[in-house]
Amino acid sequence: MHQHKVMVRFCETDLLGHVNNSNYFVYLEDARIQFFYDADIFNEDQNYVLASAKCDFIKQAYFRQVLVIETKVVQIGNSSFTALQEIYDDETNTLIARGESVIVSFDVETEKSKPLSDPIREKLDQFVVNV
Repeated sequence: MHQHKVMVRFCETDLLGHVNNSNYFVYLEDARIQFFYDADIFNEDQNYVLASAKCDFIKQAYFRQVLVIETKVVQIGNSSFTALQEIYDDETNTLIARGESVIVSFDVETEKSKPLSDPIREKLDQFVVNV
């Protein structure tokens, strides 16, 4: 499992004082990109596109709240993998939101998916969890 922390900024909240739903996707993306770098699966020869993204909102988050985003790999396919991401309050460990995304290995020149290489699969395997 990979962890990434963010602090909610004032501009991410709405008139009710809680995080606007669109910002959860920004948090998930931020954590996902950091996961790519920390897992060492992103380089000049390897690109990805997001094929699917969803988020279930469990609890509200607020300005200056520190959130922890945990990223886990739940499935590895031929040219894609599925990531489960959970957002928790850093202080109470309360689940705030749960996201899932399908990330596809992408060939920029042909604009088509391409198989995940064996070295990338080995690196992703380190983050696989059964749910």
